Amino acid sequence: MKATAVPQIAGAYLFVPTPHVDERGFFCRTFDADVIRSVGLDPDAFVQDSVSRSVRGVLRGLHLRSGAGEAKLVRCSYGRVFDVVVDLRPDSPTYRNVASFELSGETQTSLYIPAGCAHGHQALTETADVSYRIDRPHDPAEDVTIAFDDPELAVPWPLPATSMTQRDREAPSLAEVLSKT
Repeated sequence: MKATAVPQIAGAYLFVPTPHVDERGFFCRTFDADVIRSVGLDPDAFVQDSVSRSVRGVLRGLHLRSGAGEAKLVRCSYGRVFDVVVDLRPDSPTYRNVASFELSGETQTSLYIPAGCAHGHQALTETADVSYRIDRPHDPAEDVTIAFDDPELAVPWPLPATSMTQRDREAPSLAEVLSKT
């Protein structure tokens, strides 16, 4: 497994595994505490694992947590997703930068998203499973959602959004969210 810094988002990393492929399929390590430590992260900080399943076109996000925020390690374990990170940490050298990635079950690449960054993804395949490893227990009172189609962010979502929660559909703009912090 190899760790690569994401230049557009300070403190974000891609963790690319080395799959062992043969006629049966593949086997690969999707989490390695030593590799996580090698970039200065604490592998023991993660306290919760979750998974979402989406169908093609479903859009989830853009989500973040208020207060201390929430760091995430995300991976598309099946299918393919268009994954987006927005740096909303005012003291970050990459503040307001947007980075996007295609994550897939074929590569099993994981993306580390620092606390204070918004995150969202859109399913590109008929079924897409995204696994999350999160560093804080979920508290719904801290949930913050930003409009997925905010023109200031100009996220280039690859497909029309076929389905999303009411919360995501009615989310405020980035400017509205920032004015409340």
